Amino acid sequence: MKVTASAVSLNVADPEASAGFLVEHFGFEQAMAADGFASLTRPDAGMSVVFLRTGLATLPDDQRDEHAAGLILAFEVDDLEGELARLEGEGVAITMPLTSEEWGERAFQVRDPNRVIVQLVDWKA
Repeated sequence: MKVTASAVSLNVADPEASAGFLVEHFGFEQAMAADGFASLTRPDAGMSVVFLRTGLATLPDDQRDEHAAGLILAFEVDDLEGELARLEGEGVAITMPLTSEEWGERAFQVRDPNRVIVQLVDWKA
């Protein structure tokens, strides 16, 4: 098998709101969009992020009403403190403060308008 691309696809009530949040605050670009669908890219992210509206008939019956609960979109960044300051300056609510784990991981979290968790991390510490 050769993997040529990767994406994470999340079911949310308002795909446009989640897409707008990643575009405005995290530098993603919208690659494709339609009613109930938005696909975002970022050249350095290594994956695309897709938002689908819950209830879409194109989804299998057992997935239509599922929400992206429990999932964390984690992005490793070079300047964790700088990103924290930037997001605070943009008025984004920090939902988990900057923490440091005993194994070296440092991270903080925000939530998008659909309550999807976005975590910025430093795994190099």
